[in-house]
Amino acid sequence: MDLSSQRWTLLLGLLACLWGFGMGGAFGAAEDAIKDALRARADAVLDTRYEGDAAKATQVVDKSFKYLIRSHLHGGAIGAVAGLCGLVLSSHRRGSPAVRRAAGALIGAGGLAYSLYWCAAGWMAPGLGSTGAAKEALAWWGFPAAGACLVGLAATVVLSAREWWGAPGSAPSS
Repeated sequence: MDLSSQRWTLLLGLLACLWGFGMGGAFGAAEDAIKDALRARADAVLDTRYEGDAAKATQVVDKSFKYLIRSHLHGGAIGAVAGLCGLVLSSHRRGSPAVRRAAGALIGAGGLAYSLYWCAAGWMAPGLGSTGAAKEALAWWGFPAAGACLVGLAATVVLSAREWWGAPGSAPSS
């Protein structure tokens, strides 16, 4: 098993896990301060973005905090899956090493980027007046990141099936 062939996958997966765990630590250490900061962002635009509707602002702040939690959970989960994919791909001998590296890099980079996307959307939403506006503003980031994760995982599944059960014309390579 050549782990160096999947060093980027493994590093990006570990960074995503570190992000997720770090977010969890931040929640444990400063949950109230984080919520207060989100609330302050909404309060700053209460009259302009929320038309003075404090209840609507509270809904957005609450959902924004859920987006931060989503960032935390995605970082740990996708980071761990990226690490697993990196280990699996590093054991493969069939097919193109460049394709294996690309598959791993997609899930590693996509997982980290997707986790960061949810955090950015959570922080932006109170100032924009809605979580939908934040997701729309960051769609350029979120959709490609999610797509990279899905493509990288799907490619890992296909490459693994070919590795484990063989495929016509796919001899093991070094």
